[in-house]
Amino acid sequence: MVAPKLAAAGKPWVWRTEFFGHEPQADIELLGQGFHVAYMDVQDMYGAPVALDHMDRFYAYLTRTRGLSAKTVLEGFSRGGLFAYNWAARHPDRVAALYADAPVCDFKSWPAGWGRLKGSAPDWEKCKQAYGFTDEQARAYRGNPVDNLAPLARAKIPILHVCGGADEVVPVEENTQLVEKRYRELGGNIIVITKPDCGHHPHSLTNPAPIVRFVVENTVGLKKANP
Repeated sequence: MVAPKLAAAGKPWVWRTEFFGHEPQADIELLGQGFHVAYMDVQDMYGAPVALDHMDRFYAYLTRTRGLSAKTVLEGFSRGGLFAYNWAARHPDRVAALYADAPVCDFKSWPAGWGRLKGSAPDWEKCKQAYGFTDEQARAYRGNPVDNLAPLARAKIPILHVCGGADEVVPVEENTQLVEKRYRELGGNIIVITKPDCGHHPHSLTNPAPIVRFVVENTVGLKKANP
């Protein structure tokens, strides 16, 4: 966990679920506004229940022992989208907002590669192991983020996606666009910032002001940011 020099009222925090320190410009700006930035390494668990159990214990430590806010802002970069969305669906009352960046929202798209692109065979084997699934069980599974948005919508969790329109790893039509369509149909509030000619990389935005503004405006007790 990275602590700010001066914590904002209520000790708000953002939780990077994967790839801590990658394209950190939004996190750095948020640190300057008094946010804590947290990360727990649950790599190669792909948002499976075993990962969520670890996340539960981390959340309990940060809120009870370290006194951070009862509601966090989840940041899901790439495969981190699986962790962020699945934990939010498990605990919608603990989430102030969700920021996802080129996120995986369906493991059938990546790493399985059952959609337009080939996915990643080594990652798919590890993903199945984490969930305890066979291919047949994985195909029948209806607990991916694209299938499980109702708990977030009922809790009125605002969502921001930043993605590349030419993503060659995580197809936007199978992930972000599907989430956007379904979340709006459920009455949810979602903003999508698309970088038209950008692939899966680089993540984030060169000027992170829209991301920072979204996080601050959706964090209880903080004034609106003007970065």
